[in-house]
Amino acid sequence: MAEEAVLGFLEKNELITDSGEFAVEQGISHDEIVNVIKSLNGFRFVDAQDIKKERWQLTAEGKTYAANGSPEFQLFMAIPQEGISRVELQKKLGDSVFKIGCQQAIKNKWVEMGKSQVSRKVAHVDDNVKAMLVRINDGEAVSQEEIDALKRRKLISPQIWKGYSVRKGPNYAPKRRKPATDLTRENLQRGDWKDLQFKEYNFSAKGLPAEGGTATNADDFPSDGIRGDAHKQLCGKQNLLPQRCFRKIMLRGYQYDWKRDEANKNLLRTHTTAVSSRMLYALAQKPFEAKKYYSVDRVFRNEAVDRTHLAEFHQIEGLICDRGLNLGDLQGVLYDFFSRLGMSKLRFKPAYNPYTEPSMEIFGYHEGFKKWVEVGNSGMFRPEMLLPMGLPEDVRVIAWGLSLERPTMILYGIDNIRDLFGHKVDLSLIKSNPICRIGLQ
Repeated sequence: MAEEAVLGFLEKNELITDSGEFAVEQGISHDEIVNVIKSLNGFRFVDAQDIKKERWQLTAEGKTYAANGSPEFQLFMAIPQEGISRVELQKKLGDSVFKIGCQQAIKNKWVEMGKSQVSRKVAHVDDNVKAMLVRINDGEAVSQEEIDALKRRKLISPQIWKGYSVRKGPNYAPKRRKPATDLTRENLQRGDWKDLQFKEYNFSAKGLPAEGGTATNADDFPSDGIRGDAHKQLCGKQNLLPQRCFRKIMLRGYQYDWKRDEANKNLLRTHTTAVSSRMLYALAQKPFEAKKYYSVDRVFRNEAVDRTHLAEFHQIEGLICDRGLNLGDLQGVLYDFFSRLGMSKLRFKPAYNPYTEPSMEIFGYHEGFKKWVEVGNSGMFRPEMLLPMGLPEDVRVIAWGLSLERPTMILYGIDNIRDLFGHKVDLSLIKSNPICRIGLQ
């Protein structure tokens, strides 16, 4: 409502001179008008100029006097024609009103204060203090002399009022269309994308500052990085790669303040990428030739065990190192790998790994759960990791780390991963089930 009022007024008029007066005329809260003006000004629908005015507001004491009358007027009205004793008058008015009222009434020469008796000196008085306070509260003008008098008695205090004068901006339109920030599937289906007004992309905006990361892993990568928490590490062996290789990767590649002493701390590996890093480093020390590496080994996580999670499980690691590889090659290898296992329902989801970019999580569909279950992670090794090892610039490495237990759950319709590995495994299952002969006829 406020936006329509501002834009509609400017359609027929050149200027809104005062947002406060405009709010009163339109019967809209000034705060609401101000919020709309700020928003329209940001998108250059209007040009707004600040207006500042000093206004006076009543203090708590001033509000009391505006409602009940000033103490001196209350005191005068409480004195009958024949007069009244001081004790009785004080009891009638209260200590505070009596004290202030006596001072002001004597100053105004309204009353005669005897030793024990108080009487009127004039027949009639006007409560000018209350009248001034009411006018100020209503926003009416008062003289500087009256303001000074009320300030001395601390009945009013200054208040800075802020408003705007508003005129049409370069992007003015009688009605604002909210710019779209996304192109959705529904827009394409309906065809209304042709008429959408998109929000301008701010190419000058600064993003979050880049931070050096660490490709943490138990055997060969430092344990002092952010991935420690992400991978729920435990404890294990010391690092095996030469220190000069570490310094190249972490200081020159990842721009990370790596410390050997910190990295040497015991840590059980959370994944088997450590095996891959050692093999790649060995490959880089000789004339390059394309290679494929595979490993199946135990990994450890500080995980809460449930029907899909284990604290100790097996990982199938693989990588292909060659020139000209891309993400499509990685997806093709994974589709082929899982199809040979008998898993055809796969999905890929973008992910973050400190040592691969781009990275993808791999999901397989579990018919028993009726949902997608993560079965692995994958990606292309980053040049920050490969180049310091000494591999040629045009060499690409696609890699994946797959769970052994979760695909087995999907293939055999098992709904609890603890039935496959751990102290709760029923050993009779080994005797009653045939040998797994995946890929063999």
